[in-house]
Amino acid sequence: MKHTHRLIMALAVGAGLTVNALAQSPAVVAAPAAAATPAVPAAAAPVQKDWQAPDISKLPDDKYGQSVRQGKALMEETYKHIGPEVKDVSKRYAGNNLGCVSCHMDAGGRKFGNPWVGTFVSFPQYRGREDAVSTTEERVNGCMERSMNGKKLPLDSAEMKAIMSYLHFLSTGLPVGVKLEGGGTLKLKALARAADPVAGKQVYASTCVACHGENGQGVRRGKAGDANGYQFPPLWGADSYNDGAGMARITLAAGFIKGNMPSGITHLNAVLTDEQAFDVAAFINSQPRPVKANTVADFPARKNKPVDAAFPPYTPGFSAEQHKYGPWQPIQAAREKGVSPAK
Repeated sequence: MKHTHRLIMALAVGAGLTVNALAQSPAVVAAPAAAATPAVPAAAAPVQKDWQAPDISKLPDDKYGQSVRQGKALMEETYKHIGPEVKDVSKRYAGNNLGCVSCHMDAGGRKFGNPWVGTFVSFPQYRGREDAVSTTEERVNGCMERSMNGKKLPLDSAEMKAIMSYLHFLSTGLPVGVKLEGGGTLKLKALARAADPVAGKQVYASTCVACHGENGQGVRRGKAGDANGYQFPPLWGADSYNDGAGMARITLAAGFIKGNMPSGITHLNAVLTDEQAFDVAAFINSQPRPVKANTVADFPARKNKPVDAAFPPYTPGFSAEQHKYGPWQPIQAAREKGVSPAK
């Protein structure tokens, strides 16, 4: 049981722009004391069970309210404002036509749906991927370069300021360092076997194909070039997230899928088993997608590198395939004995 708990927490490192990432990163490796200590130590952070996103309709139409609403619009309709098809070429920061809400459900307000509620009061925080303390703006730009397969937003841009305003608003009334029940995604116990893309293909055909299509390319709202994005996003291919995104890790994708898919369900009425969630995540992530440049620079403190991060360097003695699909317990056991990827 103790080993299983360690593995689940290790697999959680590198999760999306959510509040509970604060408490997860130190679970794999203790960061340097000066860098790792947030305003409220993770061990002492309060856990808030009953929470919901604040009501944006109650904001006045002043400068702050306008900025918050613009940030929400940017994150809901990213493709329309900073996507690769917008008319103003200088605004083409995103490299695909997804919206931030493709992975952050209900505009960042859903439990176990990668919520943004609480994110603003969780940063700055130590991030294992960088082995450094990161700001909220830097975390947003990590998503821009990975999930959105694009480039960084300038820190002083109107778009970044609006996104910060929306994240600030979503944390209204929350204490610094709060940990939300339902922050992030469901944390599933790793399978004792490898996740199976072949079995996952069958799950996809029966559960996912109606929205995302047989070829995984989703359903557009309009036509290519109109900057109107997708009704249902593509899950692989050129217009999807790249292989450096958190969703490219099968453990994280499986937790998201279990708690939010197919469309219309939540963690309270999940329809897939854990095994089905892992297998369909394996199938989706076995398909071609954009390649993130220089992932070898991720997790410079190699002991921080999640055991399911499917890019080099790998833990000695284990294949790239096992890092990607599992089983991950043997890799974690080696890590606990001090065996880490090479520098």
